[in-house]
Amino acid sequence: MRALLLLLALCVWAVPACAEATEGQDTPDLMVQLVLQLAIVIFAAKFVGELVERRLHQPAVLGELIAGTIIGPYALGSIHLPGIGPLFPRPDPTAALPVSPELYAIATLASIVLLFLSGLETDLATFLKYSVAGTVVGLGGVIFSFAFGDWITVLLGFADGFMDPIALFMGAVSTATSVGITARILSEQRKMDTPEGVTILAGAVIDDVLGIIVLALVIGISRVRGGGGALDWGAIGLIAVKAFGFWLGSMAIGLAVAKRVSGLLKWLRSRETMGAVAFGFALLLSGLAEKAGLAMIIGAYVMGLSLSRVDIAHELRDRLSSIYSLLVPIFFCVMGMLVDFSSMGHVLVFGLISTILAALAKLLGCGAAALLVGFNLRGAARVGSGMLPRGEVALIVAGVGLAAGAVTQDMFGVAIMMTLVTTLAAPPLLVRLVRGGSGLRSRKGQTAESEVEPITLDLPTVDVAEFILSRILDSFVREEFFVHRMDPAAGLYQVRKEDIALTIRRDRSALRFTSRPEDRDVVRMFVLEEIATLQELLTGLSRLDSMKDLGARLLLD
Repeated sequence: MRALLLLLALCVWAVPACAEATEGQDTPDLMVQLVLQLAIVIFAAKFVGELVERRLHQPAVLGELIAGTIIGPYALGSIHLPGIGPLFPRPDPTAALPVSPELYAIATLASIVLLFLSGLETDLATFLKYSVAGTVVGLGGVIFSFAFGDWITVLLGFADGFMDPIALFMGAVSTATSVGITARILSEQRKMDTPEGVTILAGAVIDDVLGIIVLALVIGISRVRGGGGALDWGAIGLIAVKAFGFWLGSMAIGLAVAKRVSGLLKWLRSRETMGAVAFGFALLLSGLAEKAGLAMIIGAYVMGLSLSRVDIAHELRDRLSSIYSLLVPIFFCVMGMLVDFSSMGHVLVFGLISTILAALAKLLGCGAAALLVGFNLRGAARVGSGMLPRGEVALIVAGVGLAAGAVTQDMFGVAIMMTLVTTLAAPPLLVRLVRGGSGLRSRKGQTAESEVEPITLDLPTVDVAEFILSRILDSFVREEFFVHRMDPAAGLYQVRKEDIALTIRRDRSALRFTSRPEDRDVVRMFVLEEIATLQELLTGLSRLDSMKDLGARLLLD
């Protein structure tokens, strides 16, 4: 907890925009206001999230977004409280963000935590296997979304032509995909490492890279239209090369040095220190991604994905889980606070039509692309709905476009409406769709991948099975393996060390060990050693007096 408070303090101190935004105010007053804001945000996010999860049986992220819209500066947050004033005052019309830079910085830090842990949770082998599918899905979503957004803006008379900056901007906002919201839902449903899950995440990352390029194009055209000069295609091409180059280069370097980074972290010995330093690497790559013209969340995801195959991946997730549970609800609540319903005004009809088309564009574009790369209708629906929410990415794109003068305030309100509706609609839809069978299409002549037969140890009772399981797990720990309890209710564990990985499941009185063929001898060795040790223990116990006599002597003493 002390480390977390220090991290928050450093985050607030390091915000570059803080000096400009807080000019003329005392630092103690600013800190008091920030502390009060965080208290309200945490209370609202947790209570409303819990209410939505318990009563409505929907993901907590939905409640956290709703909580933000309720307590934000455009709703209850602007109410003047006696002796305190408004906790979330209405922003100046010229302000880029309706919340303070300090609070937004903490939300940004939370998004890095979210994507770093999402990367750690993603199975790298499956991600690489479906990276081509993710690229196709991302392209399909971008093409359909941009075309629909641009076309409807022109059709309804809000732009003069398809190359009008306003039409281009609405197309650019439509392309964004909130990988953070989708990742949260997939994680809660334990679908992160499924073919649909990794395809969605890979597609969303490609989506964000392409979205940055599209946004650069829109801003470039907007500036040319305003200044009357020629469009600098070379500069826009350079931005595209930098974006793709950083993404591909950081992935390649991350995978190449992952084991060295893991060795450095294990050298630190302390598991708490491992988690802190690993998160430091995520922050470093996030900052470099921003410098390269990409979103910071992409750098965080790349770092998590690079470390997902090392043996300490689950250990890192466990050590950072408390920070995740605290910061991530703050992030989604702050995203809800950015919504200004009054800005929609006279463009309400246009906003509703744009929102419907934006949803259809992702469902059709990404779904059709998913069908082309081997998914069935169920899988395509899952991929399309997973790419549906715009969330924080669209809000960032909308804010950049407004600050650059590419659109007016009413068009910004349309973008907010589209973001809100698609973000609220995606969680319940995705949760419903991920239930059921496989989303992959069976092909003629294709044989199923052979499953490795587990090593099964049948024991007389459940108590004996639990006792031997604990001894075997302790034995792995003594040999510096990392043991992760994946599902406490099902008695499922994953054991990893360097390239060795196996899963252990207790099925009532039976223990089942599943590993790669080349690791089966290691598993047999540990099991046989523990059985031999237990045999010696039982032999020693048999030499003792009866347990009744032993207990009687203890009572007499």
